[in-house]
Amino acid sequence: MCIRDSLLPALFLTSCDRGDELESVDLVSTPAFEVMTDYMVQNNLDINNIITNADGEMFVVGAPAEADLTTFLDTYYIMDIRSSADFLTGHISGAHNVAFKDILTTAATTTKPILVVCYTGQTACYATALLRLYGYSRTRALKWGMSGWNSANAGPWNSSISDIAKNSTNWSYAGAPVNIKFDDPEISTNLKDGQAILKERVEAVVAEGFKGVNAGDVLNNPGGYFINNYFSEADYTGFGHISSAYRILPLTLADDSYKSLDPEANTLVTYCYTGQTSAVITATLRVLGYNAASLKFGMNGLFNSNPAFKSNQWQGDSHPKDLPVVSN
Repeated sequence: MCIRDSLLPALFLTSCDRGDELESVDLVSTPAFEVMTDYMVQNNLDINNIITNADGEMFVVGAPAEADLTTFLDTYYIMDIRSSADFLTGHISGAHNVAFKDILTTAATTTKPILVVCYTGQTACYATALLRLYGYSRTRALKWGMSGWNSANAGPWNSSISDIAKNSTNWSYAGAPVNIKFDDPEISTNLKDGQAILKERVEAVVAEGFKGVNAGDVLNNPGGYFINNYFSEADYTGFGHISSAYRILPLTLADDSYKSLDPEANTLVTYCYTGQTSAVITATLRVLGYNAASLKFGMNGLFNSNPAFKSNQWQGDSHPKDLPVVSN
């Protein structure tokens, strides 16, 4: 993508009575998508910068060791975006129960780094991406959510791992298809400033709430989706993948790799290992104007027992801790 320092007007000249004077000038503005994404690239808000911020902080942070608990709790303003009933049953000490729709206004009330907490880490990662795009770059999500904090809360993960891909005819070990190029999404707005457009888009995506899709729906009908597998190249073939899934990685604005995503797709599905990275990417893509959804629980929801799966495997290398919760 070329970075434009200013809008480039196109001049349309029409003849007047004397034939040699400029009667009118019609200014055609640069598309809003281009204005917004130029701002994002220039201000460390490209997709890779949402995954890892300018300070080198990943979008997730794991639950601490018990010896480090006090420091961990003192560091963050904790937003727990679960239901009020589940929050009251048990939550992290000092956490604030915040509705998803209120994450932006609540973030404005603190100067501390923000930690977003949900059930599995997926909705929290979605929220983290939106907060980072809005300007709260020091936001992180609790990896694995409350499922990873305390084993009493691990039900959402324990009940969602699956091997539905193991014997599926729609699971493939073939190489990735060749990426093709598409036009940019169209963004409808009356705004002209890149930052203002971005904030308007983030607010709209927050209002929509989390957008996910069940693994079984995609696996059983891969032709109904534009699918991007966010695995390493080795894992794409080593783990296997959903048939027809592309592997568009890297995925950034600055190098135009995002242009391999289809803005006309009925649903653009990203999937990863846990559903947490794909939640970050999906939130960002929805801000960009794609009809995107995150495949919930990722590889863990498709083929948890895959013998090649060694990292980020729930009940494999990853288990819940037993850190304290409080109720009130």
